[in-house]
Amino acid sequence: MTPSTFSVAGRKVVVVGAARSGVAAAALLVRRGATVTLTDARAQIDGEAELRDAGVRLELGGHTDTTMLAADLIVLSPGVPPAQPLIAQARAAGIPVMGELELASRWLRGRIVAITGTKGKSTTTTLTGRMLEAGGHRVLVGGNIGHALSAQVDQSTDDTIHVVETSSFQLESADTFHPWIAVLLNFSPDHLDRHADIAEYAAAKARIFANQTTSDWAVLNADDEASHALAHDARSERLLFATDRPLREGVVVADNAIVRRRRDGSDQVLVPLSAVKLLGRHLLADVLAAAAVASIAGVEPDAMTRAVEQFTGLEHALEPVTEIGGVRFVNDSKATNVEAALRAIQSFGPGLVVILGGRFKGGNFGDLAGALRERRASVVAIGEAAPLVRDGLAAAVPVHPAPDMSAAVRTAFALASPGDTVVLAPACSSFDMFRDYAERGRVFKSEVANLEGEWARNTAHQQ
Repeated sequence: MTPSTFSVAGRKVVVVGAARSGVAAAALLVRRGATVTLTDARAQIDGEAELRDAGVRLELGGHTDTTMLAADLIVLSPGVPPAQPLIAQARAAGIPVMGELELASRWLRGRIVAITGTKGKSTTTTLTGRMLEAGGHRVLVGGNIGHALSAQVDQSTDDTIHVVETSSFQLESADTFHPWIAVLLNFSPDHLDRHADIAEYAAAKARIFANQTTSDWAVLNADDEASHALAHDARSERLLFATDRPLREGVVVADNAIVRRRRDGSDQVLVPLSAVKLLGRHLLADVLAAAAVASIAGVEPDAMTRAVEQFTGLEHALEPVTEIGGVRFVNDSKATNVEAALRAIQSFGPGLVVILGGRFKGGNFGDLAGALRERRASVVAIGEAAPLVRDGLAAAVPVHPAPDMSAAVRTAFALASPGDTVVLAPACSSFDMFRDYAERGRVFKSEVANLEGEWARNTAHQQ
């Protein structure tokens, strides 16, 4: 559909889930003339008065059959599983159901750059937006990061490039969603607490390519074979990137620079490696992916380089925190799956203490054993998954339990020696102990700050 043909005017729409995306969708639907009910399992939500003033009817404390089955359209927040019985019942009754991403995309006027992957989405999305802006494009960045796509529809113009971080939760209900450039950074098991199996998770990710044509682009990681399988049926033109594998054509690292290698064998230097300020080789791959998108969009190398030089990374993504007594602390709370935690661990040399655990999402903690052993690492295990961490790793490295983040930080510091690094790389979601990964990361940084204060006072006292 196009923005001019899809209409909800006069229709009864139920939005399920009152998190950021659901609230934005409800407000957008009201502005587009729908009668909107926003329903949530929680008895109270933030901003209730503002939503009612905007014309949104609230139904809190659970979802009712009466409301759901009277709808002309149901819109799901990304956190709402589409297979739950009441949603299935509505579908069986012939009521159309779509996700917030799909809804918003139907009203966008500009082109879409959609970025997905098991890890690296937020870093790549943010840096891509900055590169495109530096190149003179009108850019809106959002989706699974920052503003929900529904909150950006009214700002969308024909010359806007929407850079959209897209999760499997958003993509699984995509129908007409059509990116001009679709980026698949990598693929490994994740979210198996939500998806029935890895095949269902893979199918959701692959939907990013479903509506592309031969005039569109797929940007793919040549170092990640699983990504290629998911893009097998894509009709779009491919641009590969790789940090390790040699490519005859694509975006690669050569002669201390990120270059685009052309089919005729010529190299265009895009960004010197000296401009990259990020920790970790896997974050360098994110820079290559962003540069690939910017190159397709016609951004000049000087503009790309300016954007990279000014980008020191995102909060909670291998974020340097401080150094205490010669021990460095790093916050990678966004490492919410085993593969992401492995990449974090591989970013450091010997002398490492890793805080692992939270709510288990699937995967095998044993996959971390080799990298941990090579770095003479110790592990501090937290949260619901602590017994699984112990079972998966205790044969390879020392594992120490901690009841909360305060104890985890102090235990990790006690295990470390000057020159070592303590990294929070949980390999799990945060929902057993925290509201989200951001709260977990901020609590970690707060506890590190408390420890730093205690260390400074003790040191002064000893002097």
